[in-house]
Amino acid sequence: MTTTTAPTRADRRARGAVAALFLTNGALFANILPRYPEIKEQLGLDNTVYGLAVASFPVGAIVAGLAAAALIRRFGSAKVAVVGTVLTSVGVLAAGLAPSVLLFALGLFVGGAMDAITDVAQNAHGLRVQRGYGRSILNSFHAVWSIGAVLGGSMAAGAIAVGLPIGVHLAISAVLFSAVSLTALRFCLPGLDAAGAAADEDAVADPADVRAAVRAGIRPRVVLMLIALVIIAMAGTIVEDAGNSWATLYLGSLGAPAAIAATGFIALVGAQFIGRLLGDGLVDRFGQRLVARAGGVIVVVGMGVALAFPTIPGTIIGFAAAGFGVATLVPAAMNEADVLPGLRHGTGLTVVSWLMRLGFLLSPPVVGMIADATSLRAGLLLIPAVGVAVVLFAGVLRGRERG
Repeated sequence: MTTTTAPTRADRRARGAVAALFLTNGALFANILPRYPEIKEQLGLDNTVYGLAVASFPVGAIVAGLAAAALIRRFGSAKVAVVGTVLTSVGVLAAGLAPSVLLFALGLFVGGAMDAITDVAQNAHGLRVQRGYGRSILNSFHAVWSIGAVLGGSMAAGAIAVGLPIGVHLAISAVLFSAVSLTALRFCLPGLDAAGAAADEDAVADPADVRAAVRAGIRPRVVLMLIALVIIAMAGTIVEDAGNSWATLYLGSLGAPAAIAATGFIALVGAQFIGRLLGDGLVDRFGQRLVARAGGVIVVVGMGVALAFPTIPGTIIGFAAAGFGVATLVPAAMNEADVLPGLRHGTGLTVVSWLMRLGFLLSPPVVGMIADATSLRAGLLLIPAVGVAVVLFAGVLRGRERG
């Protein structure tokens, strides 16, 4: 942004409200993740079926994600974000209480669909608030999301430690964070997103924009760059999903008590939060390319050593290193995609943000099948593998800007 304006009182209140929405979005799903081993055991699932079941969350996100634009234009980003939050909590609670694998998958599907709509809507409202500030504040919201994820994972670890039944635990989470989001709605900017509508529509571009760009013809070099950016963004989601779906199970297989096993996920998202806090300064100093490559090396070394020499403390540190290493990947890919030549503003961003969810979709069943064929330790080699991919494809990102 080129100008800085003084935010009004309404802008400041709305910033706090959007931060609360990001907090709840991070915390809701994180509350069920450390309970996955318990659900897996209760339902008697092998690794392959379990991997396919938890993939229902990203399937729901992919199916519903592009519907967010129409909903936002019809009802406003704030209302869509809050309703999506409440429905996400319902889906997560239903998954936790499910008596069968089909109902477990259905609950996750609903939760994933509502989570994707919430994600787009809260970012759209964050962009609306940002325009009132006249400077970038969106990164701070994503850092708050990481705080919410740590909070949710810590709540789950505490519930496990005191023996709280999963239904009671997730019901408390649903009521608490739904109440926070409904309260936040009172302080969001009022009305529809008419002010700055053009910017909002770009931020939540329709699938028609993508199809139009393809029909118009895109230079092969731009297509290759877009593919590379999707791979970089997917690397971030694959590592994040490894913490979501497998960290607790893997630490349990190493003999960690349930409450300690939950800290693998907490370590990953906690380190990711630290990486996001430091990321802007590092990118300004060294450029997106070098920061991404350094992050890829951290993922390879950190998780590679943890898998080569498996211990409980070393594995927790390995997941933390992986989270720190991928902290800037998704924002870097989105920023680069949004300025690709030959694409309407917002089209590259839409393609990357939609396709990166394939990482959440594909990685659980892939890791599960490898785990059933060999071991979960072998399946988690996917993490250092995507670190190598980041090092190889980071050349499409910008280097340090001079002057």
